[in-house]
Amino acid sequence: MRGISGKESPTKGSWRLAVRDEFSAAHALRAYKGKCERVHGHNFSVELVVEGSVLSADTALLLDFSVLKAVLREILAEFDHRLLNETPPFDAFNPSSENLARHIWQTAVRRLASHPDPRAASVRPVSVTVSEKGAQSATYLEVAN
Repeated sequence: MRGISGKESPTKGSWRLAVRDEFSAAHALRAYKGKCERVHGHNFSVELVVEGSVLSADTALLLDFSVLKAVLREILAEFDHRLLNETPPFDAFNPSSENLARHIWQTAVRRLASHPDPRAASVRPVSVTVSEKGAQSATYLEVAN
């Protein structure tokens, strides 16, 4: 593999891209004892991180940020200005930040694999972080055994 200098590189590199977006929604945590068992709202912040090892030959991009931002925006649109407890799959699952992060990660896997831009299928989601407030967040990632 040749590096930027044109010399051979003994290692294989990879790149991680991150995009962030937000949505506003209400939820109530089931089986929770405290204030959060009542319906309340948040401006949720979401970060999606993907990884890949092959840059395009023409532009030297892993994936255009606009593609990644559009995928995340489409996923979050399903929850924006909704009561999450009434919105699938959270009509059946507790709408915790942890479950939101996992669901967004799983949906991103499917959307990237089927995206019309063939570069989207060459990246894999690494993690999704959901923040209800700036000082606290939940991150979901899958680790190979």
